[in-house]
Amino acid sequence: MSYRSRFFLLVISSLFLILPFGESQSFVGVNYGEVADNLPPPEATARLLKSTTISKIRLYGTDPPILRALAGTNISVIIGAADGDIPSLASDPSAARRWVSVNVLPFLPATAISIVSVGNEVLAPGDASLGPQLLPAMRNLHSALSEAAPSAGIKVSTVHSMAVLASSEPPSAGAFRADLTSNLAGVLGFLRETGAPFMINPYPYFAYQSDPRPETLAFCLFRPNPGRFDSGSKLTYTNMFDAQLDAVKSALTAAGFSEAEVVVAETGWPYRGDQDEAGATVDNAKAFNANLVAHLRSMAGTPLMPGRSVDTYIFALYDEDLKPGPASERSFGLFRADLSPVYDAGLAKTGTTQGNSTGTPARKPAAAGWCVPKAEATDEDLQANLDYACAQQGVDCRPIQDGGACYLPNTVRSHAAYAMNQLYQNTGRHGWDCDFQKTAVLTRDNPSYATCVYSGAGS
Repeated sequence: MSYRSRFFLLVISSLFLILPFGESQSFVGVNYGEVADNLPPPEATARLLKSTTISKIRLYGTDPPILRALAGTNISVIIGAADGDIPSLASDPSAARRWVSVNVLPFLPATAISIVSVGNEVLAPGDASLGPQLLPAMRNLHSALSEAAPSAGIKVSTVHSMAVLASSEPPSAGAFRADLTSNLAGVLGFLRETGAPFMINPYPYFAYQSDPRPETLAFCLFRPNPGRFDSGSKLTYTNMFDAQLDAVKSALTAAGFSEAEVVVAETGWPYRGDQDEAGATVDNAKAFNANLVAHLRSMAGTPLMPGRSVDTYIFALYDEDLKPGPASERSFGLFRADLSPVYDAGLAKTGTTQGNSTGTPARKPAAAGWCVPKAEATDEDLQANLDYACAQQGVDCRPIQDGGACYLPNTVRSHAAYAMNQLYQNTGRHGWDCDFQKTAVLTRDNPSYATCVYSGAGS
């Protein structure tokens, strides 16, 4: 993530399936930045990844030691051709062949390289220096890969910031910037020809910084909120991540590329920041990333792309202590340099501990219990929780409708208790799934009554 993109993001942003935690999820990835002087050895990083449900990693370059360490792990790898390589790759097909010979072929087939990303956020407003050269570079690399490693199936793409959008609110109004159309159209056509994904970097964190209200924070952190109605699509959004993705989907559709696969190349939340960086806290970082993982794991998808999860690479595996800019730029890491988690993002495999220097196990997900309202929760709080929970895909609120087994007693508290527990059970039963902005609590006492059965342990 570049500091340039941080600025533009601040401007632009003014049936349910639970997979076993012991399995890697094909849609959860992580970014591996290297602007640091304290990174663990590559072999340690490979072991760390194997202890998690992370199945993909994105490199910003082509680091041979880490590529070798990932050999035989079945972890899918995105590698990057640097911005500075684009002019030579665009002008000289032999340069593309040399690049593939040095940076790809030595690691196949042991390392599962899936995509070569050409440049990082090259198409940006006001910067036309590399834009016209991007497509020729992509074509030359694709030709070189097809010639040298035809059976590897490696795709060629490029990563964009949200600044490529002229509008993103509401999501149905998503559209690309007119000044980028000429270069972007060629890239989109190439992606269609080759079956490569459209890669984008949405950051709800920057949306919150541009609008630091409590209701915006809840919307960005996947917490209960009233939702935002899109009058164009007649769809309601309950989180910023889905809204940003559907804005991209709308832009692709408007440009004539509705079939393009969207991949989230970066998203994340810093756990620390400067005094003027609203929301950069451990609690918020944990809430965003843990709830994001649960959302992806649910396979709910977005309102415009329901029933499937978009491949998503969380930024980042480690902090990058040498990055310039505000403190947040150096504080996106999920893990410390000693391999201990900064917080529990719900990525550990069941029955494993994520290594650290002290050997302290990472906290495991809650295995049982029911989620119910706290005694002091107000009806206003509980109505918001009820509305939020029932709007989530996979939460069946029919039992609390008139005539349902749990309709009586017909109170906000009773109906909210049922819906909140349904959402908690369906999102993996982590402690943080029973938070609801501090209005809920876990209990070992089964709240089922008469014919009303609450899902959960012992039910």
